[in-house]
Amino acid sequence: MSERGEAGAADGSGPARAARPSFRITPAVAVISAGTLLALAVRGYQLARPGHLMAAGDYDDGADFGSAVLLVHGLLPYRDFVLLQPPGITLLMSPAALVSRLAGTARAITAGRILTALASTAAVVLGGLIVRHRGVFAMVVTCGFIAIYPGSVQAAPTVLLEPWLVLFCLAGAALAFDGDVLAGSGRLKWSGVAFGFAGAIKLWAVIPAVVILVILLAGRRRFAGYLAGIVTGFVIPVLPFAAMAPGRFYDDVVKAQLVRTGQRTSLWYRLQQLTGLTAWRPPMLVLALAVVIMAAGVTGALIGASLATGQRPPALEWFAVAVTGLVGAAFLVPDEFYYHYPAFFGPFLAMAFALPAARLIGNANDAARRWPPAPGRLRRAAVGVVALAVIVLPIAVPRAESSGHPAYSADLAALMRVIPRGACVVTDQTWLLISANRFVSSDPGCVPVLDGFGISYALGGRSTTAAGQVPAVAEFWMRAFGAARYVLLTQYSPRRIAWTPALRSYLHGHFAMVSGPWPGLRLYVRSHPG
Repeated sequence: MSERGEAGAADGSGPARAARPSFRITPAVAVISAGTLLALAVRGYQLARPGHLMAAGDYDDGADFGSAVLLVHGLLPYRDFVLLQPPGITLLMSPAALVSRLAGTARAITAGRILTALASTAAVVLGGLIVRHRGVFAMVVTCGFIAIYPGSVQAAPTVLLEPWLVLFCLAGAALAFDGDVLAGSGRLKWSGVAFGFAGAIKLWAVIPAVVILVILLAGRRRFAGYLAGIVTGFVIPVLPFAAMAPGRFYDDVVKAQLVRTGQRTSLWYRLQQLTGLTAWRPPMLVLALAVVIMAAGVTGALIGASLATGQRPPALEWFAVAVTGLVGAAFLVPDEFYYHYPAFFGPFLAMAFALPAARLIGNANDAARRWPPAPGRLRRAAVGVVALAVIVLPIAVPRAESSGHPAYSADLAALMRVIPRGACVVTDQTWLLISANRFVSSDPGCVPVLDGFGISYALGGRSTTAAGQVPAVAEFWMRAFGAARYVLLTQYSPRRIAWTPALRSYLHGHFAMVSGPWPGLRLYVRSHPG
């Protein structure tokens, strides 16, 4: 080695230094990481509030996770109990439900809620990956919006379908598109598999899946491969359960959705949730104006980008805009609408605006050159995440701030002292039993009850208030109460259980109310056999 080479090696310069890999954080990595941390912070904030992780739940939370608990304890959906959705969520929650065999259902559902919050957070990463070719602006809008959109945030802390549905739909979109255009046949097949499994979670996945099918109509070869992927992704998880009880599967998953009716949710509430203005009660005029602004923003960005560039919107933009419009319109049609539905709307809305807006301002080409050096980049990202979190937390999680569910914490402990482990209990609120470690019964004759609404729709073809007139529904509830040792009711039981005069008479004739420190709950214990 020459003297110059030795000197270069000694002081770290020259060829030896050049060979050393340099660590560099790209703008894409920085933005996606910041958005992910923000999403994790917001969702973690909800779970960390006293009582929320183990003692606060949702009606669907109990039904969805309870189906997995029953599965790992040997009962099959559709054949042994009513489940209104395809079995995707049952399979996804089965690993968490296995915890119940060792540590009880309360710890199991805690694991399920943490996994659901992580799935909601992962949507930020997928959204950023889908739009990253458009530059920093598109990533900031998409990742930031998904991270703090109230619909996404409110659906994250309990075991609900929407976070998992969004995760697999965005995975399908990320596989389907290579930049602005559709990917090759191999990736499209896997995209179809992702959308197919998303449909096995909730049938809403048909909307983005069909939009891509329409875009693919011009190339029949890729169309066939993508369609085969959808069928494969849906059939493999669904067929084993459907084949064991085909009639019940049809009644639960198909017929029940067709006849599902109830008191119509107001247009004001739908618009409030879809626009994300959930921290206060704005008048209808403000909500209508917000909808107009959102629609004008997407449409204006799409038209403006096309006029500025002289090019038609690429396939990815059409996909985002079409799915946003179809999902938004679909949420205005059914009678029922719940706070967690918009979680399926938010990510597509973010992309529908971010993609054409980034193309309009030309951010994709020159943003990287304006990005600050690595040390400054890290400092600004850290400060930005903290500042944004402080600003958005009170706005993004109003439901967590005002939730009354933690009041059940003391009730659950009291219930555990009164109800023995393994007892057969009928309730209209499944998550209460799961959180109290009293959901799994050791009585072989116990009738599993997950979802009172679902039983009325699947067995009776009508809402709970009228389902008691159907003999199959009335007989089911009489069997369930006849096998039960305890009955736990909430103030909502008249809406969830198909009460008949005979059923009420049986309750009061064979059960006695147990007094205890559980306001809002009524606990009955069997006092007479039969």
